[in-house]
Amino acid sequence: MKQPRIGITIGDVNGIGPEVIIKTLAHEAVSRMITPVIYGSAKVLSYHKNFAAPAGFSFQTIEQATQAQAGKVNVINCWPEMVDIHLGEVSETAGRCALQALEQAVNDLKEGRIDALVTAPIHKKAVAAAGFGDIGHTEYLARRFEGATPLMLLVADDLRIGVVTGHLPLGEVAPLITKQRVLQYIRAMDQSLRVDFGIERPVIAVLGLNPHAGDEGLIGNEEEKAIRPAILESKKSGIMATGPHPADGFFGSGAWQKADGILAMYHDQGLVPFKAQCFGRGVNFTAGLPVVRTSPDHGVAFDLAGKGVADPGSFRQALFLATDIWRRRRQYAEDHANPLQTRDTFRKGEDERVED
Repeated sequence: MKQPRIGITIGDVNGIGPEVIIKTLAHEAVSRMITPVIYGSAKVLSYHKNFAAPAGFSFQTIEQATQAQAGKVNVINCWPEMVDIHLGEVSETAGRCALQALEQAVNDLKEGRIDALVTAPIHKKAVAAAGFGDIGHTEYLARRFEGATPLMLLVADDLRIGVVTGHLPLGEVAPLITKQRVLQYIRAMDQSLRVDFGIERPVIAVLGLNPHAGDEGLIGNEEEKAIRPAILESKKSGIMATGPHPADGFFGSGAWQKADGILAMYHDQGLVPFKAQCFGRGVNFTAGLPVVRTSPDHGVAFDLAGKGVADPGSFRQALFLATDIWRRRRQYAEDHANPLQTRDTFRKGEDERVED
């Protein structure tokens, strides 16, 4: 199997994104596993290298992703001008640079010039000032890959938590908890667990929206009107979904350890227990897309920028997971390319053994 070409966006140049990228790619083992293509700026990387300072980090600039060389760190300059870096500060310029890198990387991803994408953190206010019309990476990718069902899936070891609603004010969540939407995300999670994680019969635990999962309609009716019917509908198609589970008891009792995937109704319901368990080594994976995209589980961390102390652990895991999922998808596609041919071959083999 070929070495995948993994695109990496530089993120906010005033944050820790460039530092964790440099620290991750400085390890020779990483360059033996993938061919990295950084979308950003050679000058910005050189600046951040002064305090990230890992031994043996070097890179080459290329004009386009198809020129990337295995065994080397390849950098595409996404803007021609010098950029003033103000570490730890919100900047429209930094937001504009982050958007230029993201746009070029996603264009290459759609055209197949790179095999997967790992995005360093952006600052939402900075990119909004630069004209970004989406609230985050997940929403941007949903727009760029119209027709897909992007599912924000936080992953660390065997813990996988997805959310039905993402970066939304809490007051806007309840109206979006419909049977159709919940069912759509149950199906998206089931498909991802099978294809991207190689789990043949995944068990999906679905959380309720309200305290005590609604207490049979006494504390809200979303569970009875939308969530439970969606679970029952998914079971009819062979999906092993359970719930709705009260979120507090589900995590407090350790029941989460028995599920292959957990579907939360809103951002903090899923991400608070996830980060309490796994912060610093988790990965944000956008499931449900025809392409592979991951990111670290942290933000720009302006308070750490320029100090050389940023932990690259989560970014490294994001890079590994993107590579693993890319490989699994290729293997899955190969295994299911012609199931009739596989069955006929098996039968032929059986017949030959009978004749012997």
